[in-house]
Amino acid sequence: MADEPDQTRLSELEKRIEKVKAAHAPKPRADEHFSQANQAWRMVIELVSGLGIGFGIGYGLDTVFGTMPFLLVLFIFLGFAAGVKTMLRTATEMQTKRQAEDSARDEGK
Repeated sequence: MADEPDQTRLSELEKRIEKVKAAHAPKPRADEHFSQANQAWRMVIELVSGLGIGFGIGYGLDTVFGTMPFLLVLFIFLGFAAGVKTMLRTATEMQTKRQAEDSARDEGK
C-alpha cells in the first residue's frame, strides 16, 4: 500500500503545476506590430522636426542679418545632425528596453 501513489494528491499537484506554468507563460504580443510602427513614426518625426527647426532658425537669422543662403544651409545641416543624433538615441533606448524584456522573459522560464 505504501508504494501506490495517492491519486487525489497527484491530481492536486498537477493542477498547481499547470497554474504556475500558466502564470509564467509568455503573453502573446498582439500590439507588437503597431508598437513598432509607432516607434518608426517617432523616429521619422524626430528627423523631420530637426530639419524643420534648423530651417526655421536659419531662415530667421538670414532674414535678420541679410545673409540669405549661408545660415539657412548651415542650420539645415545642423538640424539634420541633431535629428539623426536623436534618432540614434531613441534606437538605443528601444534596443535596451527590448533586451531587458527578453532577459526578464528568459529568467522567468
